Amino acid sequence: MPRLDKHLHYRIVGVSTIKELAARWYPKEFKKAPLKRQTHRALDDIRESIEELRYYRSTIFQH
Repeated sequence: MPRLDKHLHYRIVGVSTIKELAARWYPKEFKKAPLKRQTHRALDDIRESIEELRYYRSTIFQH
């Protein structure tokens, strides 16, 4: 893990953090966010997270 740690920044914020902030600060926009399909596949989860971040960027981060 030390080699991986060299490539990560200490200011990384996860999708879950953004999602929780959106739920509290922008509940209307949060309710319109794309739903997860719950396929339990890593690649699907990554793609859905990217889609979710795009949604938040286009709505919430425009305020």
